[in-house]
Amino acid sequence: MHSTKFTCVAAMALFAAVIVPVRIVKAQGNNSLPKYYVFNLGAPLGGNAEPVGINNLGWISGGDNLTGNTTVNAELWIGAPLNLGTLGGPNSTVAWPNHNTHGEIVGIAETAQPNPLGEAWSCAAFFLAPDGYICNGFAWEDGVMNPLPAFRGGYNSYAAGVNNRGQIVGWAENGVVDPTCNNLPPARQFLQFEAAIWGPGLTEMTQLPPYPGDPDSAATAINDRGQVIGISGLCSNAVGGSSAIHAVLWESGQPINLGNLGAQVWNTPVSLNNHGQVVGFGNNTENSAQAFLWTQESGKMQALPFIGDDDSSVAYDINEKGQIVGVSDGGSEPYGARAFLYQNGMMMDLNDLVQEESPLYLYLAQGINDQGEIVGTAIDASGEQVGFLAVPAYEGQSAAAGSSKANHRVGSGKVIDPSDFRPHLTGFSRMLFEAKGAKQPRE
Repeated sequence: MHSTKFTCVAAMALFAAVIVPVRIVKAQGNNSLPKYYVFNLGAPLGGNAEPVGINNLGWISGGDNLTGNTTVNAELWIGAPLNLGTLGGPNSTVAWPNHNTHGEIVGIAETAQPNPLGEAWSCAAFFLAPDGYICNGFAWEDGVMNPLPAFRGGYNSYAAGVNNRGQIVGWAENGVVDPTCNNLPPARQFLQFEAAIWGPGLTEMTQLPPYPGDPDSAATAINDRGQVIGISGLCSNAVGGSSAIHAVLWESGQPINLGNLGAQVWNTPVSLNNHGQVVGFGNNTENSAQAFLWTQESGKMQALPFIGDDDSSVAYDINEKGQIVGVSDGGSEPYGARAFLYQNGMMMDLNDLVQEESPLYLYLAQGINDQGEIVGTAIDASGEQVGFLAVPAYEGQSAAAGSSKANHRVGSGKVIDPSDFRPHLTGFSRMLFEAKGAKQPRE
């Protein structure tokens, strides 16, 4: 496939990240901090957009709700937005960061075939509601969306990540009726699922074993060295919670326990780079989600600090420089949450790093490439959910970012009730906020 460079040309990130003791900083008046220009990607399909990944070609992938916010379709921004379609059913999306630069995008899509067991399956959490269709992982290339099979006897599969060797990871059902599944409505999960690698041929499929003692597992990302991260635990709802008792790294096909932050649920690695650095989230001792960084040197999870009075967070992506992006939630910001950037041991509100006054409030940062370009979800002045691209500013231009924090909030000054847009989020974003309960708008 001939790649198309995204029309916004990015500068190189100003600083390479080195893991040092963590500290929280405010961006105001600090000329040494990174600075970003922010571009509004809109919501081209008519609903609420949620970009989740950006590769080194500038390809942006994610999902965009259709008009009415009842269905979502996978979307690719390559200079212009492209609806990737579905496998015959109503929904599809790219829910995890994609870093492949060879023209391959992976995600999940519904078929037109009803699920014989009526399972909601993992896809339901990343769409807007369970609707009873079989859902499969897909590999999209050269304009064609190809389904990825389940294991023998299963119906559903899920694709989360792909590397530059054409290896796709995710999870898939087999034909085993698992007694640890929650088969009560609305979950209705019956069949066991296991971590899977497809490829490099789409019909080549390998199972990765769960952590010893666990019946089920799921792979979430793979790097170019073939290291795979994911979860291991019970079948449960086939997503999160007890399905993620253990966060694991598969080395040469064998699972290694990455530890936890104090609880045996929601231990979910989301992204890793080619240095083997892993980021994600897990419940802490207060049973609240918290972003983490795991490195092979330390051999344990390092909790990333909260910003201000926030009390929960998720790390979504890490690049080769060790820059991490995510969302920090629960504090006194107008929307109760803000996109964050973590680098050089500093945890920063991305809104404080905007180079010039912007009408966007950066709500979720979900993808970052090696040039330091960041994508995610923002709220515009009218309260609509749109995609954003944040591009590092060239060194030496303009004044320090964040010189007036008020200038980087939604331009109208209007405070939008979070209940207006949070129901339209998908995946971990929605689950994080639902678990905490609806928050009141901040004055």
